[in-house]
Formats: sequence, C-alpha cells, structure tokens
Amino acid sequence: MKSLGIDIGSRTIKVAVINNGNVTISRKSENSFNTLEVCKKLLEGLDYDAITSTGYGRHLFAEHYKCNTISEIKAFAVGAAHILPSCRTVLDIGGQDTKAIALDGKGNFTKFEMNDKCAAGTGRFLEIMAMTLRYTLEEFGNEALKSNTATNISSMCTVFAESEVVSMLAKGNDRQSVAKGIHQSVVNRTISLLNRVGINNDILFAGGVAYNKCIVNILEEQLNKKVFINDDPQIIGALGAAIYGTY
Repeated sequence: MKSLGIDIGSRTIKVAVINNGNVTISRKSENSFNTLEVCKKLLEGLDYDAITSTGYGRHLFAEHYKCNTISEIKAFAVGAAHILPSCRTVLDIGGQDTKAIALDGKGNFTKFEMNDKCAAGTGRFLEIMAMTLRYTLEEFGNEALKSNTATNISSMCTVFAESEVVSMLAKGNDRQSVAKGIHQSVVNRTISLLNRVGINNDILFAGGVAYNKCIVNILEEQLNKKVFINDDPQIIGALGAAIYGTY
C-alpha cells in the first residue's frame, strides 16, 4: 500500500510517500499565500492509495482533497517512533513554533508543550537575526560556532531582540559573539520547554532548525546528551501522517 502524508506548516510544506513502511519519495516546498496551489504542485505525478494531512493547514487541505487528518503532535510521535523506536523525547523547532513531546515505549505521546503564541526561538526568529547580522542563514550557525564567547541577549521578542542586536553592533560588539549569544538564547528557551515534558533518552531533533550545527552543539552541551537527527529532519511529520494512513 502506498500511503502519502502531507505536513502543511506555516513556512514549509512537506510530503512523504511510504510503501511497505519505507519512504519512497519525499518532497518539500516553501509555503505561500496560496497554500493549496503549493500542495497541488507537490502532489503532481505522485502515485498513492491513501492520503493523510497534518500541520496548520491540514483542515483546509482535507476540505479539498477529502482525506483524513492527524494532529501535528500525533504525527511527530508516530514519525519519530518509526525512525527511532527508542525515542522518548521529540523536539521539533519549525518555522514559527517549537514542540516538545514525551513518548512512551509504544510510540504514543504522553505529554507535549508548544510555544505557538510567539515566533521567538523558532526558525523565523533565527532568519531575522541572521539578516540583522548580515549573514545568510547557512553562514549564521557556522559563524556563531567560531566564537568562544556568547554575548548575552536579554530579549527573546523578535522585534526587541532585533533592536538589541543592532544596538550591540553599533557599540562595536563582535558579530560572531552576538551570533553565538542569539543561538544560546534559543537553546535556553528550548530547554525550558523540554523540561516541562521531561527530558528522557533517546531524543530526536526534528524540523528545519535541526540543520543548524550551532544549535545542535549548544543543545547537546547543555543537556549533556546526544540528540538524534535523521537525514531529513523536516520530514518527520509528513512521515508520521503517511504511516497513520496505513492503519
């Protein structure tokens, strides 16, 4: 059975097709003002027997494609457990929210927390901070890793933090040190969220921010634990939705 899962996030839409439990196709594209058009292009040429949607736009998608839906939390739990059966904690830092999910030994979520009221500490926050420091997003984490010091960032509000960073640069603060401080502040906020669900091994890190080596480095140092990141950390939700479609 070919089952397709589509994770319609605020920033990126991801698709995964599985056949007999194995991912055969995965695709992703930036979301736009026309979510359904982006979805249509991602689905072009794909062959599937069942389709399940998750993410912010799952209900909009289901209205047009008459498919089943699954919550993001459930989708990430199912996807993470499939990739890493020993997973007990899932961390997902996406474009505009952060999720911390506790799993039991059967891959069911037992508790979750989200910071979905504010973009602070998310991928969008990092994008804005990178632009403020005149780095590309790819350069941002790598340059931050080069600094042995982290300038303290007192505000996590995106608007106030941007003003704070501009002021620091005007005062002559080292750009790499400021970048390291921004990454440190994101990790501090993330660990606070993880503590609310309990931090148990093994930990799977999902979402686009998992590509940021500085975030991963600081997170592992702070936790004193290794975190698992699969080859495509953005696909976890879509994979979970696809697996759910086979039940």
